[in-house]
Amino acid sequence: MNPNRKIKANHFNKQPWWFTGLNKTWKGTYFLGTKTRLDKDDLIRSARKVTGLNDLGSMFWDEPLDRMLVSLNDEAMLHPVGRFISKQRLINLLAVRLRAEYLFKKHPEILEQELYPVMLVIGLQRTGTTKLQRLLASDPDNRALLSWEALNPAPIKGDARDGRNRIKIARTSEKALRIMSPGFFAIHPVEHLAPEEDVLLLDVSFMSQTAEAITRVPSYSDWLMKTDQSLAYEYMARLLKLLQWQRPAKRWILKTPHHLEHLDQVDRHFGDVQYIWTHRSVYESVPSFLSMVSYSRVMFSDKVDKHEVAEFWVKKNGYMLSKALAFHEKNNHRTCFTDVPYKDLVNDSIEVIHHIYSDRKEPVSPELEKTFIQANNRNPQGKYGNHIYSLDDFGIDKEYIDRHTAAYQKFQKSINYQGRT
Repeated sequence: MNPNRKIKANHFNKQPWWFTGLNKTWKGTYFLGTKTRLDKDDLIRSARKVTGLNDLGSMFWDEPLDRMLVSLNDEAMLHPVGRFISKQRLINLLAVRLRAEYLFKKHPEILEQELYPVMLVIGLQRTGTTKLQRLLASDPDNRALLSWEALNPAPIKGDARDGRNRIKIARTSEKALRIMSPGFFAIHPVEHLAPEEDVLLLDVSFMSQTAEAITRVPSYSDWLMKTDQSLAYEYMARLLKLLQWQRPAKRWILKTPHHLEHLDQVDRHFGDVQYIWTHRSVYESVPSFLSMVSYSRVMFSDKVDKHEVAEFWVKKNGYMLSKALAFHEKNNHRTCFTDVPYKDLVNDSIEVIHHIYSDRKEPVSPELEKTFIQANNRNPQGKYGNHIYSLDDFGIDKEYIDRHTAAYQKFQKSINYQGRT
């Protein structure tokens, strides 16, 4: 891909001609019964057939999937390809759960493990979290969640712990994404061997922001915000133990903005956590993320309202930040918070890494510093093209963002970036 290519946010709805044509042709055959079904019982039957397993476990809760399916069927306005992708995705999540439960019973030592200490990269979307996660993951002692593991944390039948079959599946998914949305990688690279967001582990409980990011699901979103997510985080901890059982290390490197809303759950289920909070001007990060959401949604629907996307996610981000600030105020005295300015991460990444490890009371050796420098050089900004975006693309202005993020912006100004406020 041409690294000089510029991807404009207001061009998000221009899909490849073949993609548009396929949807139009497929939809024209609905009267023949070709519409993909999104039915819970059918999805569970399919997952059981694929895996040859039956037990979803005592922690499986029907309501999250039920709520999601109502939104996908009644509100998301999915086009034919979007319905097909959604079905395959949901079947795979159920299959992951079936395989995980099988392994928990066959190998009880998995759940008897202590969860590794966690270096948790939080921060709003588009604040350098991916860059920082990939840098930290280059430390051999650190255990990141790789993209192929995020898609299939539980080994499939006949697969070794090294995941060679799961890697092939992830490679195919990466190629499909490149074909369906050529500009997406300039916004967020999804490489099958690279670290990925652990929000995908919460998907296995059908309680994550993934559905909100890729589809329009207002009733599900409303339910999710009001619902206790203890079960989802408890199950995520189980999946992390399953993953470290397959590929051991010293500590976890995790990251997803989703955690901003649920730091109390992180604190309860993850144990020893260093919170690494990335900060960037909301006037830059918000429109960048809105562009990313818009690119994601056209892979599922041809009726994406960019103004609706903006209104929902600015409010959502404001709520997430308010929850994170409340946790920070209550717990800053007993937990390790390390603040990372986006500009510092871009301009002097290695110094940022030194600061993070210093807060852990762990020095960075000269050999490890060389590793970080090499990793930093492998992932230059704009590797897949330049992402161009603007608030004007989404019909909002700074005043609208201020309305929902004023407290956070005030907090940003109070930080001295020495890991304390």
